[in-house]
Amino acid sequence: QVQLVESGGGLVQAGGSLRLSCAASGRTFSRNAMGWFRQAPGKEREFVAAISWSGAITYYGDSVKGRFTISRDNAKNTVYLQMNSLKPEDTAVYSCAASLSVVPGPSHEYTYWGQGTQVTVSS
Repeated sequence: QVQLVESGGGLVQAGGSLRLSCAASGRTFSRNAMGWFRQAPGKEREFVAAISWSGAITYYGDSVKGRFTISRDNAKNTVYLQMNSLKPEDTAVYSCAASLSVVPGPSHEYTYWGQGTQVTVSS
């Protein structure tokens, strides 16, 4: 059974940092693009970051550029999201997803999803 399990969320003060992890099991995703998305209460799901299978290509949502960094360790079948300079508006449930493609593309290409981890940033 394919699973994506996120961890590393929690409560942090504004200006602080968190590092999220997404561990995959059941199959390898070393040849798949991976992405992070978030959803705040009452809002639509928002793209945060994505990374190609090799890590050579990365994309970021405008609201997180310069503050968040996505990376991956294919040997560990794990994707990371380093979040710095956190703001209260970053509060959301963060989910990772695996794409059918080797490079990041539209959200409909992401077919495997984790349950998400809560990130709360206090002001």
